[in-house]
Amino acid sequence: MGKYGLDTSGAEFEDTVCLHANVGWKKGMGGLHEGAIDVYGVVEVRMRWTNQVNERSRIVFKGHTYQIIPETFHEDFQDDSVQFLAQVIINDKLPVTPPDTSSSDI
Repeated sequence: MGKYGLDTSGAEFEDTVCLHANVGWKKGMGGLHEGAIDVYGVVEVRMRWTNQVNERSRIVFKGHTYQIIPETFHEDFQDDSVQFLAQVIINDKLPVTPPDTSSSDI
């Protein structure tokens, strides 16, 4: 399974790059209207575009691993950015504490 969760194709994930990003929490009706069906543990990420992050990547933020929701992965080449929604991966083999939604600082 690895420390970044399972992938349907059986891919192994490895540490690749550390980047700065703007991370915001999707809460309540706002999150539902923006396509986050299950808003528990869903974050919105906006960052400078890089070819090292794609819709199959895993994101680690504040000690939790997130899976990018592929349908929300949008690259904007005009302003050289990418944004997407990502949902926390729940690993039933490890004790899990809910993500802290009180701050969006990296």
